[in-house]
Amino acid sequence: MTRRSTAAGALATGAAGLLLALGAAAPAHAAGYRYWSFWESDAGKWTYATQGPATARPADGDAIGFRFALSEDSADATRPTAAPDFAAICADVGKTAGTKRIAVVVDFGTPKDAPAGETPPKTAPTTGCARVAENGTGADALAAVATPLRYDSSAMLCGIAGYPKQGCGEAVADAPDVTATAATAATSAPKAAEEDGGGPSLGLLVGGGAVLALGAAAVWKSRRRA
Repeated sequence: MTRRSTAAGALATGAAGLLLALGAAAPAHAAGYRYWSFWESDAGKWTYATQGPATARPADGDAIGFRFALSEDSADATRPTAAPDFAAICADVGKTAGTKRIAVVVDFGTPKDAPAGETPPKTAPTTGCARVAENGTGADALAAVATPLRYDSSAMLCGIAGYPKQGCGEAVADAPDVTATAATAATSAPKAAEEDGGGPSLGLLVGGGAVLALGAAAVWKSRRRA
């Protein structure tokens, strides 16, 4: 083994060791967030709301929905499983002056989405027809058909009908940090360097630098959190 290949091995092994040590302290990636998503009706289908229920003002004849689930983001959010069928939900509620009718669907989700120690209070979605003032919001409509409601200090909807009992849009950890993958690549690099008979390849040097940069970034992040 040449001195240059030995140096390459030392670089890769050292970088891998650094990453493995940091990996134990590095946080896991968030698989998503456990929260109540808010939906609006659009041509008979659910569409993810662009604002919260406290500011949204549905019109008479609209439907709104709420679904509790574990989702990565709005593109991945799980829709309510009951259709936004205003005609069926509000069939027996007539319009009166100064008010509007809004169909409300509340889907408590599945047991796999429930926080530890809790289960959805109902396995099927619940529906109700809310009659609110003409300037009423989605939150007003929800409060008319499902209580108690729980909000946090920033007005984020945390619980509907007492579910869940605690927590509010918390991140749920899942996959380990990407540094583990980088460490695996670093430990396999010395063999390739030895086989070609030369010194450390450009790929190894660049890769080693990237690995060390990742390690340095992880240290900086951990110190920042501390």
